[in-house]
Amino acid sequence: MNVIILEDESRAASHLSRLLALIAPEMKIVSILETVRNSVTFLTKNQDIDLIFSDVQLADGLSFDLFRQVSVKCPIIFTTAYDHYAIEAFKTNGIDYLLKPIEAERLKQAIEKAKMFTPSLALEKILSLANASVNKAYKSRFMVKAGDKIKSIPIEEILAFYSLEKATFIQTTENRNYCIDYALDQLESLLDPAYCFRISRKYIVSMQACTNILAWSNSRLRLKIEGIDDQEIIVARERVQDFKNWLDR
Repeated sequence: MNVIILEDESRAASHLSRLLALIAPEMKIVSILETVRNSVTFLTKNQDIDLIFSDVQLADGLSFDLFRQVSVKCPIIFTTAYDHYAIEAFKTNGIDYLLKPIEAERLKQAIEKAKMFTPSLALEKILSLANASVNKAYKSRFMVKAGDKIKSIPIEEILAFYSLEKATFIQTTENRNYCIDYALDQLESLLDPAYCFRISRKYIVSMQACTNILAWSNSRLRLKIEGIDDQEIIVARERVQDFKNWLDR
């Protein structure tokens, strides 16, 4: 499957390329283009492209200008930091709209949609899928039991979520831990990815917990989080680069 990436930010292009290599190794990245002008030239000469990943804002203008100049028959997955271009994006061959920083799971979903793409897919249906992603409300508080009392802990006071002996706990900035009725897999879709990151099967950490990071064996990273005695709060090797990108936004 031949794909091209239209992206003027080298870091974003590298991040997307790495994700594609992991999620869809059958895809061949034919070219990475930074400008509307170069993209027009390339697509005019190359008609064997199966899928396009396109940022909206390129170095010399909007990618919509490109798609007005060149008739593109393959599906387009838009990748951008802005949600207000969604409607315009789906007036082209856009089948999905991914907000940066791009998450592996959302990219996987978009690729699966591209594989099932048909021209008859209704615009209204695509827009509803895009809006569901863009406007998603994330969980902001967690109810916990402290003795015979019930407390509501705001997400801003939570350093980490972790699993221990088949239960899930939160660690707070007040150096307290509480058991909650969620599995980590459930929490992943409920938490704002701008604030929380799953570093391993055992831990989801907040941005404010990442103040003490150490280089660890096998190209991994180790975190020290106040109040958690576990010496193995390790960023899984396959998650290290995404974790660094998340911290460096």
